[in-house]
Amino acid sequence: MSLRKRFHLRPWWLWTAAALLVSGVLAAAFMLDAVYALARDARRPVGDPPVGLGAEPVEFLTHWQLRLEGWLIDGRPGGGAVVLMHPIRADRRTMLPRARMLARAGYSVLLFDFSGHGESEGDEITFGRQESFDAEAAVRFLRVLKPDERIGAIGMSLGGAASLLGRRPLDVDALVLEAVYPDLDSAIRNRLELRFGTTGRWLDFLLSRPLVSLLELDPETLRPIDSIAEIRCPVLIASGGLDQRTTERETRELFGAAPEPKELWIVDGASHEDLYRHSPAEYETRVLGFLDRNLRH
Repeated sequence: MSLRKRFHLRPWWLWTAAALLVSGVLAAAFMLDAVYALARDARRPVGDPPVGLGAEPVEFLTHWQLRLEGWLIDGRPGGGAVVLMHPIRADRRTMLPRARMLARAGYSVLLFDFSGHGESEGDEITFGRQESFDAEAAVRFLRVLKPDERIGAIGMSLGGAASLLGRRPLDVDALVLEAVYPDLDSAIRNRLELRFGTTGRWLDFLLSRPLVSLLELDPETLRPIDSIAEIRCPVLIASGGLDQRTTERETRELFGAAPEPKELWIVDGASHEDLYRHSPAEYETRVLGFLDRNLRH
């Protein structure tokens, strides 16, 4: 049989299989690149503090000598001080509504950009590894400026993970954690399933390990659910009841691993979003009440 004849008789399914294989490789490469893009820096101009906020620009250095940029609002003496930490690929402006709420209540407030975000130095995002050093530096900086104040912290998503993933959890007097993932594996899996449905489970199996290797991450060190057992202050853990990126079940597991005293707030109808924007009145009641009880002399 001639080579040409054999070529024309090649079964159609071989061509189909080849096309599917090529498509799968291209799709996997596209998704890896899309997820890897999360680790690229999110630096951008932030500008001056909003008029009427009463904030002054500040800067401080991390353990790795990266310069972090932020704003400081002076509160009334004895009113307490709070560090605000934004979610991934955001900047300090995300925390402005909380800053205004706290300033109205008399708190001193420090808002800052994590490394690789906003106007701070850094060329990568590490899902809480490097950011934990940023959080430590922010608390240390605020303690120098406000030595007589009790200090609290509010961390959204990445900001909350950074509160827990350092050499030890943040040394603060009260901690608010919003939509914090329990471990990196769950965070990746949930996002893949949310975007690709049940196919995301297979993609998680195929992509998660190559992804963490590509980003030089160690999943065993990115487990807030392990670190939270070591906190030594009251903690309020909050999450949206409809959150599919950090599910209610995962939030309850994180809460179960935390030592007393602790409080849990599952926000009805909220997804993975700004809980203050979703329920401002209840947020002020719960979060301000929690901070008042633990930071006011």
